[in-house]
Amino acid sequence: MAIAFSRTPDGDIISDHHLIAEVLREALPYIDYLKGKILVIKLGGSTLEHQQIVLQDIIWLSALGAKPVLVHGGGPYINEWLKRLQIPTRFENGLRVTDAQTLEVVRMVLLGQVNQGLVLMASQMGGKAIGLCGTDAGLVRARVADERLGFVGEVEEVDPTLVQVLVEQGYIPIIAPLGQGPDGTCLNINADVVAAHLAGALNAEKLIFLSNVVGICRPDGSLISELTEEEALRLIDEGVIQGGMIPKVAACLDALRSVPRVHIVDGREPHVLLRELFTDKGAGTMIVRGARQPSA
Repeated sequence: MAIAFSRTPDGDIISDHHLIAEVLREALPYIDYLKGKILVIKLGGSTLEHQQIVLQDIIWLSALGAKPVLVHGGGPYINEWLKRLQIPTRFENGLRVTDAQTLEVVRMVLLGQVNQGLVLMASQMGGKAIGLCGTDAGLVRARVADERLGFVGEVEEVDPTLVQVLVEQGYIPIIAPLGQGPDGTCLNINADVVAAHLAGALNAEKLIFLSNVVGICRPDGSLISELTEEEALRLIDEGVIQGGMIPKVAACLDALRSVPRVHIVDGREPHVLLRELFTDKGAGTMIVRGARQPSA
């Protein structure tokens, strides 16, 4: 990671050893705090092209004593393959219908292309990664969300046993968002939702969404570094949070029932995980449980 040298008000470069000391002074309390803690990280399909730097950060987090678990999407790749194979896409009330043919492509892309690609890349960088999907060992059990949408699932239950065993053995689980239906069928599930439920089942310290937005912003475009779930709900009511951010923030709020802190950061930014987790300023938006306490 390149270090950008700071300058004094007079324009002189601050000595690099002072800069390194300052970086470590700021980071060490956070590193110590996260040792032994489970961090669930969701890598969105829109940010998969930046996966190498994300994986490097995750490997460093593991080396520093944290226990990262990665859940990934793959929407753009699925869309690309559906187009290549000339499989038509149908929608019901604006939601994609996943028929049997589409599900085959979803499984092929998520498991054969994205999941294994991430595992291989992490391994090449020295990470101890292992690929999973929600149908492994009953990890994610689901029901059909709506018959009109086909093989689209809603999470009913998460059994974190397999992930817990792997994490304790030092592995970095990389998980595709599929689930097992009641009759043994495979169901396609929104990756944000899988990540939120998994974080809760694992009693994770943090859930971090790597997205293609910097976080939650005020109407003037400035970033909100921290807010409570109460404030987030108010911003939805006021229309500040809108469009595609609403389901993502809803997943954050669901996760806050069992996860103390949820983060939304821009996965396109280099080393955004390290900046968000190990600096005072952070890099995105952190949503915390409960209401903000009035100042004395």
